[in-house]
Amino acid sequence: VYSLLELPGHLYVLSPIAILIGTIYTLSRMAQSSEFTILRTGGLGPGRALGMLASLGVVLAFATFIIGDYVAPISEQKASQLHSLFKGSKRLDASRAWLKDRRGDQSFSVQIGSMNADGSLQDVRIFQFDSDGRLVLRIAAKKAVIDDPLWQLKDVTLTHWTLNAAPEEKLDSFQWSSNLSASVVAAAVMPLETTSTLELLRYVNHLSDNEQTAQRHAIKFWSRAVYPLACLVMMALALPFAYLQARHGGVSLKVFGGIMLGISFVLLNNLASHIGLLKNWTPWLVASAPSALYLLMSMSAFAFLVRYR
Repeated sequence: VYSLLELPGHLYVLSPIAILIGTIYTLSRMAQSSEFTILRTGGLGPGRALGMLASLGVVLAFATFIIGDYVAPISEQKASQLHSLFKGSKRLDASRAWLKDRRGDQSFSVQIGSMNADGSLQDVRIFQFDSDGRLVLRIAAKKAVIDDPLWQLKDVTLTHWTLNAAPEEKLDSFQWSSNLSASVVAAAVMPLETTSTLELLRYVNHLSDNEQTAQRHAIKFWSRAVYPLACLVMMALALPFAYLQARHGGVSLKVFGGIMLGISFVLLNNLASHIGLLKNWTPWLVASAPSALYLLMSMSAFAFLVRYR
């Protein structure tokens, strides 16, 4: 069941490659049997051929967006919950997850130890600071349930650093009001694959508002936003194969070339994300550069073949 729940995410990642291979195979078969030559003789010009593929590409891009933004995040969440159910709570790394919150002149730092399959949090620590940055209160809770805008804390220990309060206080339950919604916390704790594009945008804005590093999540957001357009790029990249004559290689050779192009596109996407994170480049430029490069390559090859072949 876990493997089945992982399938939509893999389908989303591989959809541009699948579209590229399928389009190359179809156009190569049409070119091999002279069907595409007949269509060109009947008035199918380069612009119209590109427009027909673009209209089909828009439909496929929309389907890819639905899978990546709705189906895959839900299935990834279910898979993560299933994993937590059998393996225990979702433990984070040694540094755990840190979030910041601000209300008026007070600021809060929140540390989360783990998340259970039901969405509740474990080993939560909240540090409250005054306007001068001095620590005034530490809240430690064994368990927390988020009911926006309140956090329901269980088995709580309050440690005060003020003169007119008891140093330490133990409570069975405690309500803490926060601007940290359940979706923001989930984006910080859960894998990025379980969040939608809109949730990623909210989390990026939250990090920016609280002066936290948002480069990694911003690149992920723009990659998610731009990725469906890769379907259009892949169809444009496949169109020049229709203008190659059969003597330039059989269908199998062209499909193999399409596979190599698709793999290189995925590798370049991943490489650009890592380099953009290391060099702190503009996120939208990092996300769109591979698609723009391959679109330029496809249009250049298309123009060359139409003009000289």
